[in-house]
Amino acid sequence: MLAVIIPAYNEEETVGQTVEACARLAPVSEVIVVDDGSQDRTAEAAAGAGARVLRLARNCGKGQALNLGLRATRAPFLAFVDADVGTTACELERLWEPVEAGLLDMAIGRLTGGQKGRTLGLVRALAGWGIYRLAGCRLVAPLSGQRVLDARVAKRLYPLAGGFGVEVDLTVRALWAGFRVGEVPVAMSHRVTGNDWAGLVHRGRQFWEVGQALIRAARSTRW
Repeated sequence: MLAVIIPAYNEEETVGQTVEACARLAPVSEVIVVDDGSQDRTAEAAAGAGARVLRLARNCGKGQALNLGLRATRAPFLAFVDADVGTTACELERLWEPVEAGLLDMAIGRLTGGQKGRTLGLVRALAGWGIYRLAGCRLVAPLSGQRVLDARVAKRLYPLAGGFGVEVDLTVRALWAGFRVGEVPVAMSHRVTGNDWAGLVHRGRQFWEVGQALIRAARSTRW
């Protein structure tokens, strides 16, 4: 009934816990982990936890990993979950409830614990501003990768944008298509990117790819 798609890149430490937490939920019929060219034992950890594992030969980015997962399932409802949420993935059921009840077409998880960090705040501010400017919707967690959606949304919007712009692009296009999108508070948590050099590079790349997704949307015929 509900297929969970987990894009994963070098997440051997947490992906098994995430898979197990999702698989225990009553609505979940399958858990698919897309190993996005990992250089560690992500695929083995996911398979050991009971996931169906698909592998990309090289790192292609989050959007392409999600697209591969979408092609692999015909479930009527879909969930996107980040590989590092671990045992807190059990909160996915809170996102499932309004979609299953027909209240929302896409539920976005708003992590109640929040995340801190100046660079993350800049990316989030850009994403939130862009979604509001393009689609008139204010979101607290525009970058959240924790989502449950009716498969009709994915079918209408496939293929999803590549890279870290995938959530912003998905949200804007879903709103443009008239789908009901809303946020639901969830007690999920995941690893926060640090403020060291590697973390700053990661956030810089994320900022760039979110910005590019917004520019592409602004240049579309809808704009």
